[in-house]
Amino acid sequence: MTPAYDIATATPDDIPGILALQEPNLPDNGGSLSVRQSAAWFEHAMLDMPLIVARRDGAVVGYMVSASLAAKKHIAIIQALLRSFPAPPDCYSYGPVCVAESERGNGLAGLMFEKLRAQLPGRPAMTFVRSDNAASLRAHEKMGMRMLGEFTEAGERYTALAYEP
Repeated sequence: MTPAYDIATATPDDIPGILALQEPNLPDNGGSLSVRQSAAWFEHAMLDMPLIVARRDGAVVGYMVSASLAAKKHIAIIQALLRSFPAPPDCYSYGPVCVAESERGNGLAGLMFEKLRAQLPGRPAMTFVRSDNAASLRAHEKMGMRMLGEFTEAGERYTALAYEP
């Protein structure tokens, strides 16, 4: 049975919960998120494009960021992604995505992605996942994303994925 989630567009009030969820999922703590983002970064991200959160019993248990590729064009890994796999017109960057360990396996990433797609209808999306993160790759395939192939950045192998409406 799937737990009851409140899936919505994030507000600044969600940032403390997003930061709390981010922390145990960073590489220093055994997680697979690529980069620690600040409260200011999340606040700015909300102004650019939808940031989706999932709440359970009022607590943030998942988040999903979207951003224009223009907003991320200065980031080395995005540059490597786009060199290997040029983006289609009107494409946005999807991710990072983070789901609390206690909620994994419930399809929460897919539910958040449905909410995001409803807010950005007809637009393609691209993302990347570390190639050794089999669980995340499976989750993205279940969400309807297509694997484009692999690329390397800073010695790490990543798999590029795309959603094409």
